[in-house]
Amino acid sequence: MSVEKQKIIGILTSGGDCPGLNAVLRGVVCAATNLGWKVIGFLDGYEGLLGKDTHMDLTLQNTEGVMQRGGTILGTTNRGHFISKTGQGGKARISSEVMEKTRATLARLNIDGLITIGGDGSLATSNQLYESGIKVIGVPKTIDNDLEATAMTFGFDSAVACVADALDRLHTTAKAHKRVMIIEVMGRHAGWIALYGGLAGGSDVILIPEIPFSFDKLTAAVRKRFHEGYPSTLIVVAEGATSRGGREQYRAAAAGEYRLGGVGDTVARELDHRLNKPKLVKEIRTCVLGHLQRGGDPTTLDRILGTRFGVKAVDLIAEEKFGQMVSYQNYQILSVPIASAVRRLKTVPPESQMVETCRAVGISFGD
Repeated sequence: MSVEKQKIIGILTSGGDCPGLNAVLRGVVCAATNLGWKVIGFLDGYEGLLGKDTHMDLTLQNTEGVMQRGGTILGTTNRGHFISKTGQGGKARISSEVMEKTRATLARLNIDGLITIGGDGSLATSNQLYESGIKVIGVPKTIDNDLEATAMTFGFDSAVACVADALDRLHTTAKAHKRVMIIEVMGRHAGWIALYGGLAGGSDVILIPEIPFSFDKLTAAVRKRFHEGYPSTLIVVAEGATSRGGREQYRAAAAGEYRLGGVGDTVARELDHRLNKPKLVKEIRTCVLGHLQRGGDPTTLDRILGTRFGVKAVDLIAEEKFGQMVSYQNYQILSVPIASAVRRLKTVPPESQMVETCRAVGISFGD
């Protein structure tokens, strides 16, 4: 009687890191081990598919206790040979040479299915791999929560918690010095982090890309607070927020790249000019949270969601439903085709119940 070959699956984490990645890895390992499968983790994102010693066995023993940790034990990168996103709406193809090297690595290791964890750009790469005949399952990951094909992504709740914690701390120093404090948060072209973090942290103003703001209306909101007896104001601004008729703000980065950022300083300068004629506030300060939102331990929600995503990815391999992406919908973990999930940005509806809730408690959107 022939002995059935042990199934071997691969997994990698790609793109920016976020809390909850290790929870996915642990979920995959636990579910796969229960089926008698072996799990191989590729190091440093897709780049691990190109080397001979750029992978490691993942077991119950070496993944014990990782769920509570931020980052990823496999490492990750958003650079290299597999970049398939060149900016908003941009697209580049993976070279045939890189694709062949990838196939050779997977064949050498007898990989029966590959789980890729990443955001929009990384999933676009996954889709190209699948189109070329590689058996791929995608797991969505982004703190920005901007993938339309899933109601929520792990990492988002942890990022919101970071924003709320920062606002809690800024409340006290803002009141003590009677300052306007502006906190710039991540989110790219969507305002989910700013919206949820601003509401949870008791912000007075929230500026998001989906609702262009007026500097005059923003100034009026701060003046109104001052005249009502509130000498301090907290403003949360998403990195992709714009004024009416304005453009997104970018900062120069390495190798000629430009990244979203700087709108907080712009808002500070404009407010300072308008509020100090006559002088109403002592100081206006800006705080950019940056990668603090990506770091740290995941919240309990992100640990649970990440684990559920990992288990579902293994289920999809068992069912041979390749080319699918795990998706969270109506409290259930389902799946959708990767091709239908990528490059579909989920933004905040300006008339949504969440926005109306913020308005109802007195939060201004500068409009």
